[in-house]
Amino acid sequence: MLRFMFVGDSMTIGSAGEHTWRYRMWQHLRASLGERDFAVVGPRRALHDKASGEPVSYAYAGMDPDFPRHHFAGWGEGWLHMAPQMADAVRQDRPDILLVSLGLIDLGFYTNAEQTAENVRRCIAEARSVNPRVRLVLLPVIPNIRARTDAPFAAEVARFNVLLAKAVADLDTGASPLLLASAPPSYDTDGDTYDGTHPNASGEHKLAAAFADAMHQAWGLGAPYETAPPPLALNELSATG
Repeated sequence: MLRFMFVGDSMTIGSAGEHTWRYRMWQHLRASLGERDFAVVGPRRALHDKASGEPVSYAYAGMDPDFPRHHFAGWGEGWLHMAPQMADAVRQDRPDILLVSLGLIDLGFYTNAEQTAENVRRCIAEARSVNPRVRLVLLPVIPNIRARTDAPFAAEVARFNVLLAKAVADLDTGASPLLLASAPPSYDTDGDTYDGTHPNASGEHKLAAAFADAMHQAWGLGAPYETAPPPLALNELSATG
């Protein structure tokens, strides 16, 4: 049984009333791998509660009782924050594959592109220190509203994405494969987010597809993601505004 762990920032943890791309990915894995052939693991389970500013909500949209809510994501957390916690998370939950979407918070508030890339390498080393055969799929920093309006920040994002690709090329091994997912080519900050950064239902599908398609193409794992998301249900319409 393959054990997946979602690692990320606010776009991955999600907030109250959202499905999250974790849910979309779980649906895809369930359809393509079979319910009994994988598990979702992680030390956390809650959503971010915007009212309190804390990760204390369990108000997932849809409330599918079968959805495993486990993850390793945090609102306002980046590579800088996850690196010192990674070994413990891998030791506790024994993931085989880490699906990682990080970097925007680091570049926006804490570290430049080079420093962020160093934290990527540290995070990978920490995961491998516990499981030398762990696999990682890494997503570049995707389009966001700040990069559209802040040229120096956009340059840092572009520089980091180059350094992330270099880290993947440098550190990939046969025992512990690394895979760089492609940013969704049609991802649009107006149509795929509700505030220029955080994904709405359409964006959730596109983020899940980036990981699913990368694993299928490179490792033959699962199947291609359904490129056209299904029509929004009423509860999804209310969640996306």
